[in-house]
Parts: sequence; structure tokens; C-alpha cells
Amino acid sequence: MKRVLCALFSIAFLGLFMAGCSGMRLIENDVNAFYNWGGAPPAPGTPYRFERLPSQQVIGSQQDAVEALARTALAKVGLQLDAAAPRYSVQVRVSTQVIETLPYDGFGYDGFGFARPGVFLGAGNHGGAFGLAFPMGFSQTYFRRELTLLVRDLQGGQVVFETRAANDSVAAETLPVLAAMLDAALRGFPQPPPMPRRINVEIPR
Repeated sequence: MKRVLCALFSIAFLGLFMAGCSGMRLIENDVNAFYNWGGAPPAPGTPYRFERLPSQQVIGSQQDAVEALARTALAKVGLQLDAAAPRYSVQVRVSTQVIETLPYDGFGYDGFGFARPGVFLGAGNHGGAFGLAFPMGFSQTYFRRELTLLVRDLQGGQVVFETRAANDSVAAETLPVLAAMLDAALRGFPQPPPMPRRINVEIPR
């Protein structure tokens, strides 16, 4: 019976492990958006161009990749890139913070990710036991990404749309995560709900 139960447990565990290693990854985004079009919001096909800060000019190739993702996301909500005759300008800012976290925080760990040795006593049907315990603790890396997208009216120079998305995850694939964040940040464009929202987007693993 024990062998049967162990076999069933192993099969179930293997199935869960395989399911977790395939399929889709869920990207959770905290989104907050604001708008003040001062009139009718942009119609489908409205042209825009990208605008860069001086610091973004320095990291040109990286910003190129971010703006390529933004172009795809903006096309989904009806805006079209046309640097020759734009109605609006779009600025995209991205920041990524790499954070090391400790999986254990409590008895048996020293607060720096290392295990503290300990002493254990035990008893059972066949007598007692005495020994030393040496638990192991490992740090974990996760990424905090923040994205801001601003739409500026080129006629009046005012920012008419602002959206921000934040994501914490262990996913190291930056560009796919940023693409999901852009889709989440533009959810409801051009007039999203005026409140913070949690928007989940699935991407392939």
C-alpha cells in the first residue's frame, strides 16, 4: 500500500511540476491612469510620435526596444506612429530594480540568508533521538519594474493622458514582461476608470 501511495504521489507531483513548467505565465500589474483630453478623445488612426528625455537619448538602443513594444501596444488601442505629421507625442519611461529576498525569516536563520545551527530532541516508539540540525537558506532574486507612459497634446503642450504600471515578479525576461505591462497600462484607453486597478496579462513561458 505504501508503494502504491508513493507512486500516486510521485505521478501527481510530476504532473503539477510539468504543468508549472509549460503553458502561460501570469504577469500581475498595478495600474493607475489619468486623462484630461480637453475635448473629444483621439479617434482610431490618430498619429503620434515618440518623445525622449536627454537620458533616454544616451541609451538609444534600449529605448528603441521599449518604443517598439509601445508602438505595438498603442496600435492595439488605435494610435498610429507618424513622426512626420503627429497630433500627439508619447513618452515611455521604464525602471527596473533587482532585489534579493530571503525565503526564510524566523527561527533557524540569521537574517542574512544563512542558516543557524540548532539542537533537536525527538522521541518515538523505538526510543529517543538527539542531534544537531543545519538548515539551509537561499536568497531569491525578483524584479520590480515600473513603467510610465505619457501622451502630450502637441498643439497646447499639455499632458492629456498618463498611465503607470508596476510589476513585481521573478521573471527575468524583460521585454515580454514590458509588453504585458504596456498592454495593462493602456487597458481602457482613451478613458480608463479613474482608480487603481490590478490587471493580469498572460504571456507564454
